Amino acid sequence: MRSVLAFRHSRRSNRTSSIEGYPKVEEDCANQSENKQPGAAVMELFHHAKDKRHSVEVQALASPTGKRGSKDSPRLVPVQPATLEIDMESPPIVFYGPPGQSTGALLSGQLILTPHEPEISIKTLEMVLQAKVTTKRPVKHDCPECVTKTTELFRWKFLSEPTHFRRRKHHFPFSYLLPGHIPVTSHGFMGVIDYLLSAEAITNFSEPVNITRYLKVQRALMPGIDKNSTRIFPPTHLIATVTLPSVVYPIGDIPVQLRLAGVVTKDKDGQVRWRIRRMNWRIEETSKMISEACQKHAAKIGGQGKGVFHEDSIDLGRGDVKEGWKTDFDTEGGLIEVEFNAGIRPGSNPLCDVESPSGYGVHHNLAVEIIVAEEHILHKMHKHAVPTGSARVLRMQFKLVVTERAGLGISWDEEQPPMYDDVPSSPPRYAKLLDYEGEALPEEPLEGLH
Repeated sequence: MRSVLAFRHSRRSNRTSSIEGYPKVEEDCANQSENKQPGAAVMELFHHAKDKRHSVEVQALASPTGKRGSKDSPRLVPVQPATLEIDMESPPIVFYGPPGQSTGALLSGQLILTPHEPEISIKTLEMVLQAKVTTKRPVKHDCPECVTKTTELFRWKFLSEPTHFRRRKHHFPFSYLLPGHIPVTSHGFMGVIDYLLSAEAITNFSEPVNITRYLKVQRALMPGIDKNSTRIFPPTHLIATVTLPSVVYPIGDIPVQLRLAGVVTKDKDGQVRWRIRRMNWRIEETSKMISEACQKHAAKIGGQGKGVFHEDSIDLGRGDVKEGWKTDFDTEGGLIEVEFNAGIRPGSNPLCDVESPSGYGVHHNLAVEIIVAEEHILHKMHKHAVPTGSARVLRMQFKLVVTERAGLGISWDEEQPPMYDDVPSSPPRYAKLLDYEGEALPEEPLEGLH
């Protein structure tokens, strides 16, 4: 066994003797292996051989003349002459009120330029506010112009001529009043609406320095009077009246009040009445998108200015109402009342209502289904109702307005200081001033007055 190990070790040492520094390591390994057990010596030789192969590969990779080293060597990333930062100073962008009544929101901040060299020369420094609409069902999937439509809202030009800047932070303030009628930020399964700030600085050597920051634009509608909706179901006399809040929120319950009238009809033999057997509800989110084609692919949809209409719906929540309604068959026409709470399922990531001139829109509906069964009561059997076997399904849909919570926020025009016309008058004057006509008052030393 010892002779076999020595033979294997001699072959290993002859194989690696051409590498500088390795014969000495092999001799040490051979001397140590003589004092150890044969199994341990074999394992130690295996580990040393593995380390040698790894070191040879590292040298080959690091060698400037090797094939693998020249191909996989890391490339140095060019250092930019400066950096740009966008520091927002305005509160979150929230439009208060519907698009036709909102006064917009203020956008303000500072563009910060930080040179990395002792002194650089900037030729142009500009920033643009853009609205980007992206459709997820374009006419041509691999065409960027069919997928994305970009609109420039405002542009800032901070430099009128080339300027030199030293190594420190340089601040450029900016502000803009976003109009309240534009659509809010929306990321749906049919399309995306984004707002972004893109700044670019170009040096005298035509080296661009860019930065992009996305803005989240929201809308908050104030709650108002509850809405009442009525539905009639001919040929029966059933009339459903539903009371819903004017606005709903992505998080929280939605109280629903339902009154079903006309459930009792009298005939010559007795009366016919309807009884609720089952009730369920669901909240649907419907998204629509009109995909327009670019000039290159306009022929696929029949010419320039035309588009393809897409619409799809998803469920945001559903539930069953199996009990809790109040039935009154003694009143004129009969009456059934029920109150329940609907709500959007947590984790469903609902979108707020939005309508864009580009063809993208999101709206929500509350769908209610009521299954009623018909019963017949004879005059002789007033306390016993006989099912007739007839049943109906009453389906209703009501529009829901999903919006963000306004909280304690107010519109920007209500935050401004009072105008001169709003300043109250100065304090009232004395009615009449009389001169003192008595004896002279004694003079007191000033040191005693404290």
